[in-house]
Amino acid sequence: MSYQEQYKQKLTSAQEAVKAVKSGDWLDYGWSVCSPNALDKALAERMGELTDVNIRGGILTRRPAIFEIPDPAGHFTWNSWHMSGIERKAISEGFAYYIPLRYSELPGWYRNCIQTLDVAMFQVAPMDEHGYFNFGPGGSHLKAVCECAKTIIVEVNENMPVCLGGFENWVHIDDVAMIVEGGNPPMETLGGSGAASEVDLAVANLVVPEIPNGACLQLGIGSMPNAIGKMVAESDLKDLGVHTEMYVDAFVDMSLAGRITGLAKPFDRGRQTYAFAAGSQKLYDFLNNNPQCMAAPVGYVNDIARVSQIDNFISINGAVDIDLFGQVSSESSGTRHISGAGGQQDFVMGAYLSKGGKSFICCSSSYMDKKSGQLKSRIRPTLLEGSVVTATRTNLHWLVTEYGKFNAKGRSTWERAEGLIGIAHPQFREELIAAAEKMHIWRRSNKR
Repeated sequence: MSYQEQYKQKLTSAQEAVKAVKSGDWLDYGWSVCSPNALDKALAERMGELTDVNIRGGILTRRPAIFEIPDPAGHFTWNSWHMSGIERKAISEGFAYYIPLRYSELPGWYRNCIQTLDVAMFQVAPMDEHGYFNFGPGGSHLKAVCECAKTIIVEVNENMPVCLGGFENWVHIDDVAMIVEGGNPPMETLGGSGAASEVDLAVANLVVPEIPNGACLQLGIGSMPNAIGKMVAESDLKDLGVHTEMYVDAFVDMSLAGRITGLAKPFDRGRQTYAFAAGSQKLYDFLNNNPQCMAAPVGYVNDIARVSQIDNFISINGAVDIDLFGQVSSESSGTRHISGAGGQQDFVMGAYLSKGGKSFICCSSSYMDKKSGQLKSRIRPTLLEGSVVTATRTNLHWLVTEYGKFNAKGRSTWERAEGLIGIAHPQFREELIAAAEKMHIWRRSNKR
């Protein structure tokens, strides 16, 4: 039987396909921009008759239809590998929870630890002549998902870019139970590529001079990493490489400006390696069938041993809070969950071990608390009670705010306190010094 004949046999409606989901099932909703659309709406229509459905997903870029049903907690639980703002709100609504992990372990978890996966459904690019459906920009761990799912349902979206790679970026029609042709919605876009703030630009001006020619870059999500990427694009840096968990718009800017060749990489030479992508339509157009971009599973991309083999590896990520000991919290503020560990631990450690490598944690020195209307410092004496440590003090390398940059590598507790207070917002420095004195990490000879 030809692949086209198989396609016709397996083609069905979204309403018919979601009948595969039963009460008590574990269901996988794909990843980020590849989460289902037509299938999601169809499942929302019948979710009211289901109970105790457990759903795994993450980094949602739109609020799923199932979130809008009456009493969602009475019918399903959303379990997130990494939370976006949409999922963060769902926590407060009582039906969403985070799964703590190092993101690099996710494919292995599906293959070795997860005992039950009844149904997997997600968007894919149209089938090619060899019977393969490309995962598009959401590859990450989806091949592992397919290997342990009892039933695989794909939703074809003609607008999904075909993201080329080396391996594990597709599922074959032989392994697919049902095919749904959805409404072909445009790809979901993700913010962070807007105009940079004064703080973003100040931080970028401190970080970019630390990047040498031939460096290999990893950027996190947000306006600050994008500002750094755009400044790199406007610089005279050359022969940069890309090996990043998330592919963002800044890499497109750098590529089009001729800054990226990947020729200094020890492996995947000439290719921009990434686990998943999300951003503007410009980004999706750039990735589509582009052989210089390599979509690979996150277990390959985020592997610390692999990252550490790349000389001059530059990792740039953000934080919620940092304490005077150098502990970084990037996923919660107290007990209020915000996002997830993601690959920050992997890349901080990989860059820390790389010859000539540098790990940058970048953030604004302060923020305006919406509840109190007061300015608060991101650099604190100790982390807020309940805050989760994402990057430990033993791994902190560079911390950058708009007031300066500090290299914590090889520094004692009093040196760290002095260096971190020196780049804190001036309004909070005296009280931070007083707190450091009480914690016995401030020398009398230190400058105030």
